[in-house]
Amino acid sequence: MIIPCIDLMGGKVVQLVQGRDKVLEGGTPEEMLRKFSHFPVIQVIDLDAAIGSGSNDDLVELVASKAVARVGGGVRTVERARKLVEQGADKVIIGTAAFGPDGVNSVFLNDVGRAVGRDRILIALDSKGGRIVVKGWRESTNFTAEQVLHDLEPYCAGFLCTYVDKEGMMQGTDLEWFRRLRAATSLEITAAGGITTIEEVEELQRMNVHAALGMAIYTGRLSLDTLAAMNRS
Repeated sequence: MIIPCIDLMGGKVVQLVQGRDKVLEGGTPEEMLRKFSHFPVIQVIDLDAAIGSGSNDDLVELVASKAVARVGGGVRTVERARKLVEQGADKVIIGTAAFGPDGVNSVFLNDVGRAVGRDRILIALDSKGGRIVVKGWRESTNFTAEQVLHDLEPYCAGFLCTYVDKEGMMQGTDLEWFRRLRAATSLEITAAGGITTIEEVEELQRMNVHAALGMAIYTGRLSLDTLAAMNRS
């Protein structure tokens, strides 16, 4: 499955490089929803909430009410996860709060699972320099995605795995990393970060890995019509 991304910052749809530098703005959320109407699922990340500088709750609710949406960014309390589901989120993406100093934050993940259901939870495994990064990719942990993947399986329906090293850079992604992750779990995996070519998307599909696409779509490098047709095939 190919999943277009809507990243929100300061009330606008944006694309960043490695989660830091804004390089372009998209249309309004309504315009992007129209462009993405042929895709069964949309990914929505509230970047302001992820870095703790605010939120875009009204826009998140707008998108979630009009599309099947996977929503993340700043999900650090049970109340936040529950609110996103109430706003219409099909799945909730949990990143920073899934981890503690020594690894998996099992207490929090158990609490969220009881509140919204394990089947609604996706855990973000965002990797930079080989380590999981949190707090809007601004802090590095001491463990790798491969180290915690198995321990996280009881708490979620799947994983959003972002190769932050190439996020937004249009230089390609690390297919071997996704191949290792695919071999390590039977749960759903969605790949993100640096996916630039149709060939990469096709290879991910052969691995049975979903592709979440941002910069390659917004710059026109990849055709929405072509991607939609691939989704239907």
